Amino acid sequence: MSLQTNFQTIDFSEKGEIATITLLQNTSTMKMIKELTKACDYLEDESSCSILVLQGTKTCFNQGLNFSEFQPDQPMDIHGFHKWEKLCVRLERLRKITIAILQGDVIGGGLQLALCTDLRIADPSVKISLPEVKMGFLPGMAVFRLAKYIGLGHAKRLVLQGETIRADKAQELGLIDIITEDISNALQASVLRFQPVHPITVQLARRLLNESFHDSFEDAIGHFLAAQQRAISQDCFSETIKNKQDK
Repeated sequence: MSLQTNFQTIDFSEKGEIATITLLQNTSTMKMIKELTKACDYLEDESSCSILVLQGTKTCFNQGLNFSEFQPDQPMDIHGFHKWEKLCVRLERLRKITIAILQGDVIGGGLQLALCTDLRIADPSVKISLPEVKMGFLPGMAVFRLAKYIGLGHAKRLVLQGETIRADKAQELGLIDIITEDISNALQASVLRFQPVHPITVQLARRLLNESFHDSFEDAIGHFLAAQQRAISQDCFSETIKNKQDK
């Protein structure tokens, strides 16, 4: 079953085990949030794909907030920010391997989206920055996720100074996994490296990795044992046992 809808801010396609979301506009709007949320509904409830690829255009992944949606003479409302963060969490917790293809500008909310994925493949043209603090607001839950990837010191510099970094520096820090001009071949190779994808096991492993930054060992081992019980109760683990015993 495919997702049948007329999106305006994103394009959604699905071929075999790979679903692709393409961001069609450079900035994030409430309409984009709603359309991405609808795509997540489908991915969670109906899609049988195992890989989600999130990409922008060849010149821009995403530049963050669209400021035209704000009225400076009206009281500020946190509603839109709340919707955005709920969307990011859903992307981060999908039972799919998620891969971001980064080209051109990866600014503000663009970096927030990228941080929610499992792998980031970037063109050498990529420029990354979090300019929000210098504009008087906060870069979403990037303040939570960023330090996990690059350490507190580097995260403070990017957030508080709004520094722009290129792809090679981002890779050195751990924000980017692969830099290449041949995005297509890098994506194909990456998909193969993730195989076979067992959705529930992927989701459990990712959750335990994220929780490792704040759980005590005592809490973590309890969470692990509960997750492991769920993992080994799957048919895929039974098949692994049979295959190993047959050899």
